[in-house]
Amino acid sequence: MRETVQTRAFPNHHSAAGCYHTTVGLISAGAIARQLMELLTTFDMRVIVYDPFLTEGEAKHLGVERVPLDQVFRDADVISLHTPHLVETEGLITGELLDTMKQGATFINTARGAVVREQELIQTARKRPDLHFVRDVTHPEPPAADSPLYTLPNIVLTPHIAGSVGAECRRMGRYMVEELSRFIANEPLRWAVTPALARYTSHRPVVHVNPKLARRPEKQLSKN
Repeated sequence: MRETVQTRAFPNHHSAAGCYHTTVGLISAGAIARQLMELLTTFDMRVIVYDPFLTEGEAKHLGVERVPLDQVFRDADVISLHTPHLVETEGLITGELLDTMKQGATFINTARGAVVREQELIQTARKRPDLHFVRDVTHPEPPAADSPLYTLPNIVLTPHIAGSVGAECRRMGRYMVEELSRFIANEPLRWAVTPALARYTSHRPVVHVNPKLARRPEKQLSKN
């Protein structure tokens, strides 16, 4: 699209990798990434995944390959980041990794901006005009008014509102009403965040226990 606008002509149809037998790299194999894996199965692609908690058995069942993080960046034509923002993951994606991307590759971040070292990404985007960066999340949000994220031609910046635009907000409200109805009726919940699901995600429970509250939890916590 960018080349079409810049040259005012249609580009050579071989200038993009396409889908057939190309490689998609996923970083983290959470719920969203697993949904994406299912969607990709119809495209005859190789899907590689970096996730330290994904077992070989799970990977085989999902039809993907487990690889180290640096191999995702070296091998993939498109890299999609799905890592939650945790203390351990902040700054996980470095400029050094981005610099190793294949010619013409694309990096997509729909996870959290702080997982990527943003200034290093900007430096890579300047050095490597052949690369493409799609950012739905930044750190901070929105970026400062003078941020190069707005002006670099190989960066596409979207405003992190895909699920919260227009009538989609009504959908979220409807989901919560339906979930509350199931809860009141003592029916199985559809969207419950269980300890097992939350273990490796940004929903991971963080408990700050005051020693005084720990002695009489029910009475003290009810006051808060």
